[in-house]
Amino acid sequence: PERGDVVVVVRRIAAPPDIVFSYLIDPARFTLWMGVAAELDARPGGAVQITVGPDAVARGQYELVEPPNRLVFTWGWQGDSEVPPGSTTVDVTLTADADGTMLELRHHGLPAENSRNRHRQGWNLYLSQLVDVAKR
Repeated sequence: PERGDVVVVVRRIAAPPDIVFSYLIDPARFTLWMGVAAELDARPGGAVQITVGPDAVARGQYELVEPPNRLVFTWGWQGDSEVPPGSTTVDVTLTADADGTMLELRHHGLPAENSRNRHRQGWNLYLSQLVDVAKR
């Protein structure tokens, strides 16, 4: 359930948490489901930069990296005054579920309904792609 400024997206992925986690922190695997380029320094304080398209670059930094169950990073868009780099927080939890993983993404701090809608649509699209590429 979503409240206020939080977007929540949940997906079941037919792969164990360690495999799913690798798709969240390994740039080569990350770009199989989102973006065309990724610079990911998966450690607290490390940089997150994802080039989703020619004029769409998300930037932030890692706050928490707990393989293979949790990842928290800041998020925002280069050149976007509504959601600037590092202005929001993405919290991803991976929980083992039989032979797969339940992924819950909670995106906090999105300032307006239109930004929440855009991010909800984006996360739904990209996490559906992650479901496809990460399955065994």
